[in-house]
Amino acid sequence: MVKLLAQIERRRLGNIRIFADDARLIIAALPPGSIGRVFILFPDPWPKRRQHKRRIVSRSTLDGLAEIMSDDAELRVATDDADYLCWILDRITAHPAFAWLARRPGDWRERPPDWPPTRYEAKARAAGRPTVFLRVKRRPRIRRGFRSPWRDGLG
Repeated sequence: MVKLLAQIERRRLGNIRIFADDARLIIAALPPGSIGRVFILFPDPWPKRRQHKRRIVSRSTLDGLAEIMSDDAELRVATDDADYLCWILDRITAHPAFAWLARRPGDWRERPPDWPPTRYEAKARAAGRPTVFLRVKRRPRIRRGFRSPWRDGLG
């Protein structure tokens, strides 16, 4: 937090807001379709079975993100925990609002250039743990009442 505040001050950024609480509270407060990209970087895996209910990647969180994300917005998730990776993939790939963007192994094994590095990533690499970078897209919402001229033979 101190490093973040120092960077904000050094760069004289006025468009940064910090919320030092549970991100799910912000998700519930944001307007629908207002977010173009979401990062969940190295979330706590809560490894004990009784703690799994605390994991940030859950059906309810994904439902909230789907609501606030704009059509075609990206959700990016990074983890170095193999068990949590399976959990994340199960939930994201089962969610109807999201489509996994990976087409080859490098798509999740290599950090994209526009993805911010973190100290958690550096610690995982130093410890020899592989890091995974997942990218999913918010599928477009179905527009009710819209009639396509092509579908109706008018185009």
